[in-house]
Amino acid sequence: MREIVLDTETTGLDPNAGHRVVEIGCIELINHIPTGETYHQYVNPERAMPDEAFAVHGLSEAFLSQHPVFADVADAFLDFVGDAKLVIHNAVFDIKFLNAELERLDQPVIPLSRAIDTVQLARQRFPGAQASLDALCRRFEIDNSARNLHGALLDADLLSLVYLELIGGRQPGLELATASRTARTRARAVERPLRPARPHAPTPEEDAAHAAMLEKVSDPIWRR
Repeated sequence: MREIVLDTETTGLDPNAGHRVVEIGCIELINHIPTGETYHQYVNPERAMPDEAFAVHGLSEAFLSQHPVFADVADAFLDFVGDAKLVIHNAVFDIKFLNAELERLDQPVIPLSRAIDTVQLARQRFPGAQASLDALCRRFEIDNSARNLHGALLDADLLSLVYLELIGGRQPGLELATASRTARTRARAVERPLRPARPHAPTPEEDAAHAAMLEKVSDPIWRR
């Protein structure tokens, strides 16, 4: 089972207001285990960087101007994610921005149904608790000390660890699988010698005692 943990950074909160994607980070999981394969790309948004967004991720207009525009990286991004499920923290936000970029290129959009939203997973598991990425890192004792600013690849990496905890711990099902293998091993190891069946016919004394007991019973079923 292939999944892609994905995060983006943007120039703002609303693509309909002209805001754009400026960074994409992806971590590949196979059967919930990171493979080491990643996709990371800075994107030139072709617009100014608002101060509020710069304070979040620290990506300046001058820095991003040295990187390709989304049209030049779209195919590589889509090839990497393929048809895998996308694990995203607050999936509506990232999918909305990615689809706005894809629509500009007349590319098919990504359906929200492909996304596994870790915010929703966290709220289902811990109702009423904070569901931010930092809060979940603290809850699961995941080191996020390097997260001075938001960064797509760093956040995707942290989210991959949070996601594995949310679905039951790293390598989910390992304990049950180990127990099952142990039980099968024990079953194979126990070898008992074949013994003939024990005789079950009553002895003459037992037959006589049974007949005497029936004499004391009115219309016993054993004589019908």
